[in-house]
Amino acid sequence: MYIKKLLWAVALIGLIICGGFAYYIYNTMFSSNTNFENENAYIYVPTNASYNEVRSQLEPLLKDMEAFDALAKQKKYTTNIKAGRFEITKGMNNNDIINSIRSKNLPIKIAFNNQHSIKDLAARISKQIEADSVALEKAMLDPSFLTKNGFNEATALGMYLPNSYEFFWNTSAETFRDRMLTEYNRFWTEERKAKAEKLNLSPNEVITLASIVHEESKKADEQPRVAGVYLNRLRIGMPLQADPTLKFAAYQLPEYQNTIIRRVLNIHKTINSPYNTYQNVGLPPGLIAMPDLSAIKAVLNPESHKYLYFAADAKRLGYHKFAKTLGQHNNNAREYHRYLSSQGINK
Repeated sequence: MYIKKLLWAVALIGLIICGGFAYYIYNTMFSSNTNFENENAYIYVPTNASYNEVRSQLEPLLKDMEAFDALAKQKKYTTNIKAGRFEITKGMNNNDIINSIRSKNLPIKIAFNNQHSIKDLAARISKQIEADSVALEKAMLDPSFLTKNGFNEATALGMYLPNSYEFFWNTSAETFRDRMLTEYNRFWTEERKAKAEKLNLSPNEVITLASIVHEESKKADEQPRVAGVYLNRLRIGMPLQADPTLKFAAYQLPEYQNTIIRRVLNIHKTINSPYNTYQNVGLPPGLIAMPDLSAIKAVLNPESHKYLYFAADAKRLGYHKFAKTLGQHNNNAREYHRYLSSQGINK
């Protein structure tokens, strides 16, 4: 009888221990362990991160960090960290959290436009993906990459077509650059190449001209007409005489650093630079800024007309008045200069 009772007692204790262990396992794996009010939270795990780095991001988000540690160790996550951007949903248990941060790297949307240099673009992109601006700028200006793909430092910015793109957060500088080359090549369809050839322009030259068109006019409906003016000038060997190129040339000089040129003056036309399109015939060596896609398409699909001149329209700011003769243009220009003077804009 005594042995029977002892066996029952041992069995009961065993059941209690098993039940306790089962509860511990359930609590560790399947009980909600989030500690935030939003519907979701995100962690960003750097390349080659340690478990402690991941843990420091998780700690404010979880109720029971020790329970998470125990399961992470059991599931060997602590020695198999994956880089990326990961989502934790409110109410998730430890098992789901580990599954998420181990295998569900989420892409992000990155966007860029209106960048004036590779340096500016690298800084912009570095705020959206893991790669830093130094690594990005180095990859973008890598001489062997540029030469292999038909670019140089002056035209390198033209490879980056402004838009939104999907990337993983832990994208490297080289991966970002190579993907943008793919997007660039995809943009240049046979049809677009044929249009460029018909204009006697290479793709690099199209984008260089588009950068001038975009700096002259941000109005997409006017850009084909502006493009037509510049193409007319190129055809007859007339200097482009584009004021934005003078600003670009000026900003390369020490005396114009940290200044804003609001009015192009005769002194700017004397700057000795290959970007001075008053002194030099033809296109400058490269872009003066990143053009929108609308400006690139405007160059490829210009308006056919006989205009050779245009001046800003004081009555429709942002738009321009176009002229076929220098006399008409001078009248339009004087009208706009009077407007600038009335606004106190003298430089």
